[in-house]
Amino acid sequence: MRLNELQLKNYRNYQELQLSFNKNLIIFLGENAQGKTNILESIYVLAMTKSHRTSSEQELIRWETDGAYVSGLVDRGRSTIPLELFLSKKGRKTKVNHIEQKKLSSYIGQLNVILFAPEDLSLVKGSPQVRRKFLDMEIGQIDPIYLYDLVQYQSVLKQRNQYLKQLYEKKQSDEVYLEVLTEQLIDFGSKIILARKRFVERLGYWANALHQKISQEKEILRIDYLSNVPATAQSLPAIQQYFTQALAQVKDRERFRQVTLVGPHRDDLDFLINERNVQTFGSQGQQRTTALSVKLAEIDLMKEETGEYPVLLLDDVMSELDDSRQLHLLSTIEGKVQTFLTTTTLDHVKDKMSVEAEIFYVEQGHIKGE
Repeated sequence: MRLNELQLKNYRNYQELQLSFNKNLIIFLGENAQGKTNILESIYVLAMTKSHRTSSEQELIRWETDGAYVSGLVDRGRSTIPLELFLSKKGRKTKVNHIEQKKLSSYIGQLNVILFAPEDLSLVKGSPQVRRKFLDMEIGQIDPIYLYDLVQYQSVLKQRNQYLKQLYEKKQSDEVYLEVLTEQLIDFGSKIILARKRFVERLGYWANALHQKISQEKEILRIDYLSNVPATAQSLPAIQQYFTQALAQVKDRERFRQVTLVGPHRDDLDFLINERNVQTFGSQGQQRTTALSVKLAEIDLMKEETGEYPVLLLDDVMSELDDSRQLHLLSTIEGKVQTFLTTTTLDHVKDKMSVEAEIFYVEQGHIKGE
């Protein structure tokens, strides 16, 4: 998979920008706060329809304009697919091959991307919410059904929480409706848990292979999916059964607290090196190596799932890694993955890669080629 062209209109600090990419390594070089990250973000937004930096779409629209436009030409197999994304105060509109897509699941997955930014080093050390978002974004790219189930689950979860509050406040009394919402929650939630379990199992396989290589075979990395549903439950019926039991156990507490207490919206990931929890006992170096291994593992996992390598976005992450980890990162991606990289200096990549880079110099929202 490759991104051949990118076009921006009224996106952040870019009034208009059109770029063509001819090589496998594309570098955006410039000082901080010039607009390098905005370009990488626009590629991510083109793929995922939302930003990794903000939940407000208004921030993506250039000041004093009505809307932003992002488009790209994507090579997938033998096809070239035009993608378009329109952002306005009314919302967003997506097109594939110039045909509007009403469902998010029909659009996401047309351009698969993996983003690695400095904040991703907090994947290990950050909050459970960070890790759940990571799972949802990555699985959603390779499995449209997962994305559909996730949207449905979040909708039912919101309704159920509202109804628990209404029951507590005596504004509602219909127990049958709560049972209906609970059944829907179990239905969609169990599918999400099963998909996550399978994804984490494959991710752990690839991540451990990379982690052992980086640690010179001294460390074994394991990733566990933490859920109210035990790890032994591997089939959908088994997960549904345990999920039902878990909800029954917290029924009274949910009534009192007016919130759904179990389900995939509360699940987490555990990272273990040589059976010791990395979040709690790992050094900063081990935490960074774990995050790097997980991110790089996605490359091979996506290739395994979709038949094509994703596009890799590296946002000023080289400066956060020491020389050893830089070399492992570059050697893993070299020659097989189209990579977009932002940096303030070429020292991190100069003389470390044999492939020739395409360099764009960024200065105050303007770009010039090498």
